[in-house]
Amino acid sequence: MSLALSLSTLLCVLCIAIGQLLFKQAASALPDTLSLPALLHNGWLIAALALYGLTTLGWIWILRHAPLHLAYPFMGLAFLIVPTLAWAFLGEPLHWRTLAGGALIMAGVALASTS
Repeated sequence: MSLALSLSTLLCVLCIAIGQLLFKQAASALPDTLSLPALLHNGWLIAALALYGLTTLGWIWILRHAPLHLAYPFMGLAFLIVPTLAWAFLGEPLHWRTLAGGALIMAGVALASTS
């Protein structure tokens, strides 16, 4: 994959990770009794869905230009990015096992993306 395509793929993964944080915020903002108006007035949820929609369009563009077997392993990076962002922005704990697993995933992505 070219550098531009690799960077676009990383941006897509980052947006998916940010979307997960937005979904978490949306879930935290929902009332105990779920209703359609509560969902429609949840700005976090609307932002998450909009970001996921745009990211899906970006992913389709990436798949038009890159083989799936090279692009998809990048999605594994979300397993490291999401917990790191949750730690940084939501105050969630970040354990050494998460970092170690993330390092293994990154090694796998590097290995898979060089073929």
